[in-house]
Amino acid sequence: MSEITIDETRRHVLGLGCERRAPDSEVMALAVEALRAAGISGAELAAVASIDSRAQEPAILAVAAHFSVPVVFFDAVRLEKETPRLRNPSEIVFARVGCHGVAEAAALAAIGEAAELVLGKIKSRHATAAVARIGLHKA
Repeated sequence: MSEITIDETRRHVLGLGCERRAPDSEVMALAVEALRAAGISGAELAAVASIDSRAQEPAILAVAAHFSVPVVFFDAVRLEKETPRLRNPSEIVFARVGCHGVAEAAALAAIGEAAELVLGKIKSRHATAAVARIGLHKA
């Protein structure tokens, strides 16, 4: 897992899930749509996150490269721990990969306990995306 830096300007993580060999153009278009729907720019991203079974997936790596951010991956056991915080848990996803969500769970896991979803899962034909952020509260 790469190190991510969360600060006041880069406090969002884009979670992505996709089928194997999903078209790069489709996953990129979904990523751009997710950022637009969340009301943020690529400059506000700290990382892209997904499940470890997609660690070599060209489309996910292309999105991270496009936004010049690290990509972090989590195993299904770690992602399953995020289930209580998911807006859209899925039994179908659980049956396929062993956790109830990839995009939402990965975005939350990348930030940790202080994460909150700003955009629940959105879907294209072969991919899903979600956006989480850390709340930077002033004391």
